[in-house]
Amino acid sequence: MTAALVLAGCADAPESEPAAVSAADSREGPAFPVDVAACGHTSTVETAPERAVTLNQGATEVMLALGLEDRMAGTAYLDDPEPPTRWADAYASVPVISKEYPKREELLAVDPDFVYASYASAFDPKVAGTPKELDALGVASYLSPFGCEDDSLRPEPSFEAVWEEIEAVGSAFGVSDDAAELVAEQQDVVAGLADDAAGAGTTVFWYDSGDKTALAGVGGGGPQVVIDATGATNIFGGIDGGWEDVSWEKVIAADPDVIALADASWSTADDKIAYLEKDPVLSQLRAVQDKSYVVVPYSQSTAGVTLVDGAASLAEQLSQLSS
Repeated sequence: MTAALVLAGCADAPESEPAAVSAADSREGPAFPVDVAACGHTSTVETAPERAVTLNQGATEVMLALGLEDRMAGTAYLDDPEPPTRWADAYASVPVISKEYPKREELLAVDPDFVYASYASAFDPKVAGTPKELDALGVASYLSPFGCEDDSLRPEPSFEAVWEEIEAVGSAFGVSDDAAELVAEQQDVVAGLADDAAGAGTTVFWYDSGDKTALAGVGGGGPQVVIDATGATNIFGGIDGGWEDVSWEKVIAADPDVIALADASWSTADDKIAYLEKDPVLSQLRAVQDKSYVVVPYSQSTAGVTLVDGAASLAEQLSQLSS
């Protein structure tokens, strides 16, 4: 798999094909400068960044997974209540600039040389500023391909697309070997999940949030990738997109075997369980009656380095429910 490096640039950029790296790591060592591009914007990483700032949890986790916390001047915006346990110490070593998005002045105050985000909203003029504005300051930037503002430029959520992003970041920081090792480890996990097929014959409702209607994980997003990896069936897998508001009547009609609960800081799994068990109609669902719940951190349901963890966690919990 080619380490195609894709740079932030969705804002104010013309449509273009997802772009690739014009310089890559060699066996003798990383080659710099590296021209990187995506979403119609190109800039140059002159040397391996030393003061990177991440502006979403997905971006932060890629950096930590590659052992790059010592190259980070700051981070912001967790989706989950806490960072993953295995990276807790590494995360604690990185200054938190803001609980959510920082103001542009706050970000620039830490003198970043690289800004990495998961969503185009991070490059709002009031946050990081546009990629062109950052270029003018000599700051390279990278937006996850999944976050391109133009939907047509986003890859379909998949493990393969996640691995390409990991390899891209590895190239930008001169740690391609570490990226390749991480990808190989994840590939082994996915292969094992396919062999085990812990969810075979099980129907799943992926409950993200909502009460009047349910925001469900549907057929074209991270939840579907995670469900498919276990061999289970998503009751809303036939709906296009990543997440979609669905009526509770449709959930009731499907009466799933299991309810997967996305655990997010703004909508916890406990909150959703309380709502389901309190409602006089929803409380009659088989999964609610049997307490057939599985809990997956929100970040593990989005296309990122922990998507494999979400699949492994779902498989383990499905196995426990069936035992």
